[in-house]
Amino acid sequence: MSRVTAQAAAIDTTDGRRRRGQDNRERIVTALMALIHEGNLSPSAEQVAAQADVGLRTVFRHFQDMDSLYREISKVIEAELQLIIARPMQAQDWRGRLMELIARRAEVFERIGPFKRAADALRHRSRFLGSDHDRLVGGLRALLTAVLPPQIVSDPLKMEALDLLMSFEAWSRLRQEQRLPPDRAQAVVEAAVARTIG
Repeated sequence: MSRVTAQAAAIDTTDGRRRRGQDNRERIVTALMALIHEGNLSPSAEQVAAQADVGLRTVFRHFQDMDSLYREISKVIEAELQLIIARPMQAQDWRGRLMELIARRAEVFERIGPFKRAADALRHRSRFLGSDHDRLVGGLRALLTAVLPPQIVSDPLKMEALDLLMSFEAWSRLRQEQRLPPDRAQAVVEAAVARTIG
């Protein structure tokens, strides 16, 4: 074998390993997301490995701990959310934009619901999940503040009530504990918000 052929073979082997490694990483992330979506809010590394059809060592080779795996999922979810949030608002007045924001949050909360509940269940054990939660809450409040007029933002009672009514926690209560379908849950939030703003 010539020197050039040997170098090409070595590059192919390295590229093949790199490709397999990336495939395994994606399978592991997909497996964790599937387990959470099925209702397993705190899957073990063993369950993730079995779902991904990889060895346990492979899981830990790609992710030092479960926290780093949750960090990877957070990136995937954040990218999906940005697609929804980035759409321009259609309404011309602040009341219309507020109702659009409720509809967008309903869409977002439906997509992230299982993952957010899993993160909340594990937040006390993870510095990353705690800071991720704080970032989400702060971001949601900033989006709300951006569509409201100054007279609502400067009214502490109305502002805090709106922040609560449009929170993931309120949405989760309507969907999980009160067992409302998404359209009814959205109608409840819209009605409560409309009464709050007057």
